[in-house]
Amino acid sequence: MERLIRISNETVRRTPMEFQRYIANDISWDDKLIGISGARGSGKTVLLLQHLKSLKAIDKGLYVSLDDVYFTENKLIYFAEDFHRKGGTHLFLDEVHKYPNWSQELKNIYDTIPDLNVVFTSSSALEIHKGTHDLSRRAMVFHLAGLSFREFLELKYHLKLPTLLLTDILNNHNELSAKIMGQIKPFSYFDEYLREGYYPFFKSTGTNYLKQLINTVNLVVETDLPAIHNIDFNAILKIKKLIAVLSKIVPYKPNIEKLSAQTGTTRETLLKYLYYLDKAQVIQWLGTDATGINYLNKPEKLYLGNTNMAYAFGGVLTEKGNIRETFFLSQLTVMHSVTYPKVGDFLIDNKFLFEIGGKTKNRKQIAGIENSFIAADDIEYGYQNKIPLWLFGFLY
Repeated sequence: MERLIRISNETVRRTPMEFQRYIANDISWDDKLIGISGARGSGKTVLLLQHLKSLKAIDKGLYVSLDDVYFTENKLIYFAEDFHRKGGTHLFLDEVHKYPNWSQELKNIYDTIPDLNVVFTSSSALEIHKGTHDLSRRAMVFHLAGLSFREFLELKYHLKLPTLLLTDILNNHNELSAKIMGQIKPFSYFDEYLREGYYPFFKSTGTNYLKQLINTVNLVVETDLPAIHNIDFNAILKIKKLIAVLSKIVPYKPNIEKLSAQTGTTRETLLKYLYYLDKAQVIQWLGTDATGINYLNKPEKLYLGNTNMAYAFGGVLTEKGNIRETFFLSQLTVMHSVTYPKVGDFLIDNKFLFEIGGKTKNRKQIAGIENSFIAADDIEYGYQNKIPLWLFGFLY
């Protein structure tokens, strides 16, 4: 344990505190068991370390990663008991999906060590309530998305701008645009965000960001998915082929039979792989059901996980319409329900209908429909129900 304490102390010491993610103040940190899920590279570890660093009794807290070699020979439950006996009160566990018996031992810790607070992170591909021991009644689970456009501006350029509510954008977008335009010129930064601003690790990778993003997706497929879903090498190769095929055709209204043939899988297996990739945030699955996706039913439309992935996999051939729709979807799904409508591009919260396009986009397809809007690129200010696309980057 001494080695792990030393690593924890040094890691916490190096953790910057200037920039805080959007959910930092939404988490009830006093809850006994907290889970934070998110895509690889989204900043879960830093979120943990920042809270540990902010504790008044920091010496009673400990950060460990469960992919450490220590846990190949030592049980987590015994480690937690030993830590608690020595006065520990807050245990921060990173990468729980790398530990084979995570759900049972977290349940045991919760039930047998009543005054130990545990916060754990997991890949977004891990469905916490489907572990061998259901933690849904015990753990408060939060999901961490990648950076919004607003967060990117704060992290890279130290520009602190307000978070906006969707209803305020819909009702007062010109006033809100004017306030933000009084502080920044959005189009000086927007293309940079779309290309390389979704994951906080852009700070350390520089010009190699898109290459690192491809490597990150490979790690998800080669490491996270096998650890969580027990898939074999053959499945990994087919999932990689699936990503390669999708990256050339998104946004895509899937022909499941044709896609199955292209990737050498059955229909059921293909839908399962798409489901895994959606949970891992490599792709975005758009369906008609607001309650969530089910891999027994095919998606209505598929996108890559975010605009940075579209550029990483599509390169110079990336189509502008794809980028616009992918951006809007990635920003809206964090706080709202997004489904595929009978007309238009997206239905938000079963109430607001959106068409996405450039500055010349008109209302022809959604004319006469109540609560319908256009999110238009390449405009600084909107008009009536035509709203600047970039403004939706301030929702979180």
